[in-house]
Amino acid sequence: MLVALALLLAAPAGDQPVCAPDPELDYVCGAEKPEDVLAIPGTPWLIASGFAPGAGLKLVDTRGRSAMRWYTGPPTPPPRDGTCPGPLNPALFNARGLSLRATGPKRWQLLVVNHGGRESIERFDVSLDRDRPRLRWRGCLPMPAGQVGNSVAAFADGTILVTVLTRPGTTIADFMLGRPTGGVWQHRPGVPGFTLLPGTELPGNNGLEVDPDERHFYVVAFGWHAVLVFDRADTRVPVARIDAPDFLPDNIHWSGNRLLLAGMRLDEPACGGLRRVENGVADPMLCHRGWVVGALDLKGRRIATVAYGRPQPGFNGLSAATFVGTELWLGSFQSARLAIVRPQQETP
Repeated sequence: MLVALALLLAAPAGDQPVCAPDPELDYVCGAEKPEDVLAIPGTPWLIASGFAPGAGLKLVDTRGRSAMRWYTGPPTPPPRDGTCPGPLNPALFNARGLSLRATGPKRWQLLVVNHGGRESIERFDVSLDRDRPRLRWRGCLPMPAGQVGNSVAAFADGTILVTVLTRPGTTIADFMLGRPTGGVWQHRPGVPGFTLLPGTELPGNNGLEVDPDERHFYVVAFGWHAVLVFDRADTRVPVARIDAPDFLPDNIHWSGNRLLLAGMRLDEPACGGLRRVENGVADPMLCHRGWVVGALDLKGRRIATVAYGRPQPGFNGLSAATFVGTELWLGSFQSARLAIVRPQQETP
Protein backbone atom coordinates (compact mmCIF):
# COMPACT_ATOMS: atom_id res chain seq x y z
CA MET A 1 0.00 0.00 0.00
CA LEU A 2 2.81 2.42 0.86
CA VAL A 3 4.62 1.63 -2.38
CA ALA A 4 1.46 2.21 -4.41
CA LEU A 5 0.81 5.48 -2.61
CA ALA A 6 4.35 6.66 -3.22
CA LEU A 7 4.00 5.89 -6.89
CA LEU A 8 0.99 8.14 -7.22
CA LEU A 9 2.45 11.15 -5.49
CA ALA A 10 4.26 13.84 -7.43
CA ALA A 11 7.53 15.20 -6.12
CA PRO A 12 8.62 18.85 -6.33
CA ALA A 13 11.10 19.66 -9.07
CA GLY A 14 13.18 21.65 -6.61
CA ASP A 15 13.65 25.37 -6.25
CA GLN A 16 12.64 26.95 -9.52
CA PRO A 17 14.39 30.10 -10.72
CA VAL A 18 12.22 33.10 -11.35
CA CYS A 19 11.78 33.81 -15.06
CA ALA A 20 11.56 37.46 -15.97
CA PRO A 21 8.97 38.04 -18.69
CA ASP A 22 9.79 39.11 -22.22
CA PRO A 23 7.84 41.82 -24.04
CA GLU A 24 5.34 39.30 -25.44
CA LEU A 25 5.57 36.22 -23.21
CA ASP A 26 5.43 35.23 -19.55
CA TYR A 27 7.34 32.15 -18.36
CA VAL A 28 7.45 29.21 -15.99
CA CYS A 29 11.03 28.07 -15.46
CA GLY A 30 12.41 24.62 -14.63
CA ALA A 31 10.56 22.75 -17.37
CA GLU A 32 13.71 21.29 -19.01
CA LYS A 33 12.87 21.39 -22.73
CA PRO A 34 9.08 20.87 -22.64
CA GLU A 35 8.89 19.58 -26.22
CA ASP A 36 5.21 18.69 -25.93
CA VAL A 37 2.40 20.02 -23.74
CA LEU A 38 -1.14 18.80 -23.08
CA ALA A 39 -3.91 20.20 -20.90
CA ILE A 40 -5.81 17.75 -18.70
CA PRO A 41 -9.41 18.49 -19.79
CA GLY A 42 -11.63 20.25 -17.31
CA THR A 43 -8.76 21.06 -14.95
CA PRO A 44 -6.16 23.83 -14.48
CA TRP A 45 -3.37 21.24 -14.87
CA LEU A 46 -0.92 20.86 -17.72
CA ILE A 47 1.40 17.95 -18.60
CA ALA A 48 4.80 18.83 -20.09
CA SER A 49 7.38 16.45 -21.46
CA GLY A 50 11.12 16.92 -20.87
CA PHE A 51 13.30 16.36 -23.93
CA ALA A 52 16.57 15.76 -22.07
CA PRO A 53 18.06 12.87 -20.07
CA GLY A 54 16.28 12.67 -16.71
CA ALA A 55 13.90 15.55 -17.51
CA GLY A 56 10.92 13.16 -17.58
CA LEU A 57 7.43 14.58 -17.04
CA LYS A 58 6.31 17.77 -15.31
CA LEU A 59 2.91 18.49 -13.82
CA VAL A 60 2.16 22.19 -14.19
CA ASP A 61 -0.24 24.16 -12.02
CA THR A 62 -1.38 26.91 -14.37
CA ARG A 63 -3.06 28.83 -11.54
CA GLY A 64 0.13 29.23 -9.52
CA ARG A 65 2.35 29.01 -12.61
CA SER A 66 4.60 26.36 -11.10
CA ALA A 67 5.96 23.02 -12.33
CA MET A 68 6.83 19.89 -10.38
CA ARG A 69 8.52 16.65 -11.33
CA TRP A 70 5.75 14.10 -11.78
CA TYR A 71 7.24 10.65 -12.33
CA THR A 72 9.79 9.76 -9.66
CA GLY A 73 9.96 6.02 -10.30
CA PRO A 74 9.36 4.05 -7.09
CA PRO A 75 9.49 0.24 -7.51
CA THR A 76 6.58 -1.14 -9.52
CA PRO A 77 5.41 -4.63 -10.50
CA PRO A 78 6.69 -5.86 -13.88
CA PRO A 79 4.30 -5.43 -16.83
CA ARG A 80 2.01 -8.38 -17.40
CA ASP A 81 2.28 -8.44 -21.18
CA GLY A 82 5.97 -9.34 -21.12
CA THR A 83 6.95 -6.96 -23.94
CA CYS A 84 8.44 -4.27 -21.69
CA PRO A 85 11.99 -5.04 -20.48
CA GLY A 86 11.45 -3.51 -17.05
CA PRO A 87 10.50 -0.43 -15.00
CA LEU A 88 11.21 3.04 -16.31
CA ASN A 89 14.32 4.65 -14.83
CA PRO A 90 13.50 8.26 -13.84
CA ALA A 91 17.18 9.23 -13.94
CA LEU A 92 17.19 8.43 -17.68
CA PHE A 93 13.60 9.29 -18.61
CA ASN A 94 13.80 11.51 -21.70
CA ALA A 95 10.24 12.39 -22.71
CA ARG A 96 9.20 13.75 -26.09
CA GLY A 97 5.74 13.39 -27.65
CA LEU A 98 2.60 12.99 -25.51
CA SER A 99 -0.89 11.56 -26.01
CA LEU A 100 -3.79 11.74 -23.56
CA ARG A 101 -7.04 9.80 -24.05
CA ALA A 102 -9.99 9.56 -21.65
CA THR A 103 -10.68 6.07 -20.28
CA GLY A 104 -13.49 6.99 -17.85
CA PRO A 105 -14.72 9.80 -15.60
CA LYS A 106 -11.64 11.72 -14.42
CA ARG A 107 -9.35 9.01 -15.84
CA TRP A 108 -7.00 9.04 -18.81
CA GLN A 109 -4.33 6.98 -20.53
CA LEU A 110 -1.08 8.89 -21.05
CA LEU A 111 1.39 7.69 -23.69
CA VAL A 112 4.89 9.15 -23.79
CA VAL A 113 7.69 8.79 -26.35
CA ASN A 114 10.82 7.95 -24.35
CA HIS A 115 14.48 8.07 -25.39
CA GLY A 116 16.01 7.44 -21.97
CA GLY A 117 17.64 4.04 -21.55
CA ARG A 118 15.44 2.60 -24.31
CA GLU A 119 13.47 3.76 -27.33
CA SER A 120 9.90 3.11 -26.24
CA ILE A 121 6.36 4.26 -25.72
CA GLU A 122 5.72 4.45 -21.97
CA ARG A 123 2.19 3.86 -20.68
CA PHE A 124 0.72 5.67 -17.68
CA ASP A 125 -2.65 5.96 -15.98
CA VAL A 126 -3.74 9.45 -14.95
CA SER A 127 -6.55 9.98 -12.47
CA LEU A 128 -7.99 13.04 -10.77
CA ASP A 129 -8.10 12.58 -7.00
CA ARG A 130 -9.21 15.48 -4.80
CA ASP A 131 -8.68 17.90 -7.69
CA ARG A 132 -5.06 16.86 -8.18
CA PRO A 133 -3.91 14.55 -10.99
CA ARG A 134 -2.17 11.31 -10.00
CA LEU A 135 0.18 9.28 -12.17
CA ARG A 136 0.91 5.55 -12.32
CA TRP A 137 3.30 3.82 -14.72
CA ARG A 138 1.75 0.79 -16.44
CA GLY A 139 4.43 -0.56 -18.78
CA CYS A 140 5.97 0.15 -22.15
CA LEU A 141 6.09 -0.79 -25.82
CA PRO A 142 9.64 -1.00 -27.22
CA MET A 143 10.11 0.66 -30.60
CA PRO A 144 11.35 -1.44 -33.54
CA ALA A 145 15.12 -1.80 -33.65
CA GLY A 146 16.79 1.34 -34.99
CA GLN A 147 13.59 3.43 -34.97
CA VAL A 148 13.38 6.57 -32.81
CA GLY A 149 9.87 7.77 -32.00
CA ASN A 150 8.83 11.40 -32.21
CA SER A 151 5.08 11.74 -31.60
CA VAL A 152 2.41 9.29 -30.43
CA ALA A 153 -1.38 9.05 -30.67
CA ALA A 154 -4.02 6.42 -29.91
CA PHE A 155 -7.44 5.37 -31.18
CA ALA A 156 -10.25 4.27 -28.89
CA ASP A 157 -9.78 0.60 -29.90
CA GLY A 158 -6.26 0.65 -28.41
CA THR A 159 -4.38 1.05 -31.68
CA ILE A 160 -1.28 3.20 -31.16
CA LEU A 161 0.48 5.24 -33.85
CA VAL A 162 4.03 6.59 -33.59
CA THR A 163 5.93 8.85 -35.99
CA VAL A 164 9.61 8.42 -36.77
CA LEU A 165 11.33 11.59 -37.97
CA THR A 166 14.44 10.03 -39.51
CA ARG A 167 14.93 6.31 -40.08
CA PRO A 168 18.49 4.89 -39.98
CA GLY A 169 20.59 6.22 -42.83
CA THR A 170 18.67 9.51 -43.23
CA THR A 171 19.30 12.97 -41.80
CA ILE A 172 17.58 16.25 -40.97
CA ALA A 173 19.20 17.73 -44.06
CA ASP A 174 17.49 15.03 -46.14
CA PHE A 175 13.99 15.96 -45.04
CA MET A 176 14.74 19.66 -45.38
CA LEU A 177 15.50 18.91 -49.02
CA GLY A 178 12.14 17.13 -49.35
CA ARG A 179 13.39 13.56 -49.25
CA PRO A 180 11.33 10.90 -47.41
CA THR A 181 13.03 10.09 -44.12
CA GLY A 182 10.42 8.82 -41.68
CA GLY A 183 7.12 7.01 -41.35
CA VAL A 184 4.16 6.16 -39.16
CA TRP A 185 4.38 2.90 -37.20
CA GLN A 186 1.30 1.14 -35.85
CA HIS A 187 0.77 -1.15 -32.86
CA ARG A 188 -2.52 -3.04 -32.55
CA PRO A 189 -3.79 -4.70 -29.37
CA GLY A 190 -2.91 -8.37 -29.27
CA VAL A 191 -0.45 -8.08 -32.16
CA PRO A 192 3.25 -8.17 -31.21
CA GLY A 193 5.44 -5.25 -32.22
CA PHE A 194 4.91 -2.37 -34.63
CA THR A 195 4.33 -2.32 -38.39
CA LEU A 196 5.13 0.50 -40.82
CA LEU A 197 2.02 1.91 -42.49
CA PRO A 198 2.52 2.01 -46.29
CA GLY A 199 2.37 5.46 -47.86
CA THR A 200 3.28 7.31 -44.67
CA GLU A 201 6.99 7.75 -45.49
CA LEU A 202 7.30 11.55 -45.52
CA PRO A 203 10.04 14.19 -45.28
CA GLY A 204 10.40 14.39 -41.50
CA ASN A 205 7.33 12.73 -39.93
CA ASN A 206 6.76 14.87 -36.85
CA GLY A 207 3.51 15.80 -35.06
CA LEU A 208 0.70 13.24 -34.95
CA GLU A 209 -2.96 13.28 -33.94
CA VAL A 210 -6.08 11.17 -34.50
CA ASP A 211 -9.49 12.43 -35.54
CA PRO A 212 -12.57 12.03 -33.31
CA ASP A 213 -14.20 10.14 -36.20
CA GLU A 214 -11.78 7.28 -35.35
CA ARG A 215 -11.10 6.90 -39.07
CA HIS A 216 -8.52 9.55 -39.93
CA PHE A 217 -5.21 10.73 -38.53
CA TYR A 218 -2.98 13.74 -39.10
CA VAL A 219 0.79 13.77 -39.66
CA VAL A 220 3.07 16.81 -39.84
CA ALA A 221 5.67 16.53 -42.61
CA PHE A 222 8.29 18.88 -41.19
CA GLY A 223 10.29 19.07 -44.42
CA TRP A 224 7.22 20.14 -46.38
CA HIS A 225 5.87 22.47 -43.65
CA ALA A 226 2.55 20.70 -44.13
CA VAL A 227 -0.08 18.45 -42.55
CA LEU A 228 -1.05 15.21 -44.28
CA VAL A 229 -4.43 13.59 -43.59
CA PHE A 230 -4.66 9.79 -43.82
CA ASP A 231 -7.53 7.31 -43.78
CA ARG A 232 -6.48 4.49 -41.46
CA ALA A 233 -8.32 1.94 -43.64
CA ASP A 234 -5.93 2.65 -46.53
CA THR A 235 -2.84 4.78 -45.95
CA ARG A 236 -1.22 4.29 -49.33
CA VAL A 237 -2.30 7.74 -50.55
CA PRO A 238 -3.08 10.67 -48.21
CA VAL A 239 -6.57 12.12 -48.24
CA ALA A 240 -5.29 15.70 -48.15
CA ARG A 241 -2.18 17.85 -47.83
CA ILE A 242 -2.50 21.26 -46.16
CA ASP A 243 0.51 23.60 -46.24
CA ALA A 244 1.36 25.93 -43.35
CA PRO A 245 1.62 29.69 -44.00
CA ASP A 246 5.19 30.80 -43.25
CA PHE A 247 5.88 28.61 -40.24
CA LEU A 248 7.34 25.21 -39.38
CA PRO A 249 4.58 23.19 -37.66
CA ASP A 250 5.96 20.71 -35.16
CA ASN A 251 3.39 19.10 -32.84
CA ILE A 252 -0.34 18.92 -33.57
CA HIS A 253 -2.99 18.34 -30.88
CA TRP A 254 -6.65 18.90 -30.15
CA SER A 255 -7.27 21.70 -27.69
CA GLY A 256 -11.00 21.68 -27.08
CA ASN A 257 -12.55 21.64 -30.55
CA ARG A 258 -9.51 23.22 -32.23
CA LEU A 259 -6.69 21.26 -33.82
CA LEU A 260 -3.64 23.37 -32.94
CA LEU A 261 -0.23 23.38 -34.60
CA ALA A 262 2.79 25.25 -33.29
CA GLY A 263 6.22 26.05 -34.63
CA MET A 264 8.87 28.61 -35.49
CA ARG A 265 8.62 31.15 -38.26
CA LEU A 266 9.85 29.79 -41.58
CA ASP A 267 11.36 32.95 -43.09
CA GLU A 268 12.88 34.87 -40.17
CA PRO A 269 14.81 38.05 -41.12
CA ALA A 270 16.58 38.11 -37.74
CA CYS A 271 18.12 34.71 -38.60
CA GLY A 272 18.98 35.42 -42.21
CA GLY A 273 15.73 34.16 -43.69
CA LEU A 274 15.05 30.48 -44.40
CA ARG A 275 16.69 27.58 -42.62
CA ARG A 276 19.68 26.44 -44.64
CA VAL A 277 21.60 23.26 -45.43
CA GLU A 278 25.35 23.85 -45.73
CA ASN A 279 27.82 21.11 -46.60
CA GLY A 280 25.11 18.53 -46.02
CA VAL A 281 24.34 19.76 -42.49
CA ALA A 282 21.10 21.46 -41.45
CA ASP A 283 21.16 24.72 -39.50
CA PRO A 284 20.31 23.76 -35.87
CA MET A 285 18.09 26.86 -35.60
CA LEU A 286 19.67 28.21 -32.43
CA CYS A 287 18.98 31.73 -33.65
CA HIS A 288 15.77 32.91 -32.01
CA ARG A 289 12.92 32.91 -34.51
CA GLY A 290 9.43 34.29 -34.36
CA TRP A 291 6.70 31.83 -33.46
CA VAL A 292 3.25 30.90 -34.77
CA VAL A 293 0.29 28.88 -33.46
CA GLY A 294 -2.26 27.84 -36.06
CA ALA A 295 -5.56 25.95 -36.16
CA LEU A 296 -6.27 23.41 -38.89
CA ASP A 297 -9.40 24.12 -40.92
CA LEU A 298 -10.00 20.81 -42.67
CA LYS A 299 -13.02 21.95 -44.68
CA GLY A 300 -11.26 25.07 -45.90
CA ARG A 301 -7.98 23.17 -46.43
CA ARG A 302 -6.03 25.87 -44.65
CA ILE A 303 -4.29 26.68 -41.36
CA ALA A 304 -5.68 29.79 -39.68
CA THR A 305 -3.41 31.86 -37.43
CA VAL A 306 -4.37 31.75 -33.75
CA ALA A 307 -1.40 33.63 -32.28
CA TYR A 308 2.05 34.76 -33.35
CA GLY A 309 4.99 36.75 -32.06
CA ARG A 310 8.42 38.17 -32.74
CA PRO A 311 11.71 36.58 -31.62
CA GLN A 312 11.98 36.74 -27.81
CA PRO A 313 15.26 36.68 -25.83
CA GLY A 314 14.03 34.06 -23.33
CA PHE A 315 12.29 31.60 -25.64
CA ASN A 316 13.06 29.70 -28.84
CA GLY A 317 12.18 26.43 -30.48
CA LEU A 318 8.37 26.57 -30.19
CA SER A 319 7.10 23.01 -30.67
CA ALA A 320 3.66 22.72 -29.01
CA ALA A 321 0.71 24.78 -27.83
CA THR A 322 -2.47 24.25 -25.84
CA PHE A 323 -5.17 26.33 -24.21
CA VAL A 324 -5.87 26.12 -20.49
CA GLY A 325 -9.02 28.14 -20.11
CA THR A 326 -8.33 31.31 -22.07
CA GLU A 327 -4.54 31.16 -21.63
CA LEU A 328 -2.39 29.86 -24.46
CA TRP A 329 0.62 27.87 -23.21
CA LEU A 330 3.67 27.12 -25.35
CA GLY A 331 6.22 24.31 -25.20
CA SER A 332 9.75 24.23 -26.62
CA PHE A 333 12.29 21.61 -27.69
CA GLN A 334 15.12 24.03 -26.88
CA SER A 335 14.19 26.24 -23.91
CA ALA A 336 14.20 25.32 -20.23
CA ARG A 337 10.84 27.02 -19.71
CA LEU A 338 7.19 27.11 -20.66
CA ALA A 339 5.75 30.29 -22.15
CA ILE A 340 2.33 31.88 -21.69
CA VAL A 341 0.96 34.18 -24.38
CA ARG A 342 -0.42 37.45 -23.16
CA PRO A 343 -4.08 37.96 -24.17
CA GLN A 344 -3.40 40.87 -26.51
CA GLN A 345 -1.25 38.60 -28.70
CA GLU A 346 -4.17 36.33 -29.59
CA THR A 347 -6.24 36.90 -32.71
CA PRO A 348 -9.88 35.89 -33.25
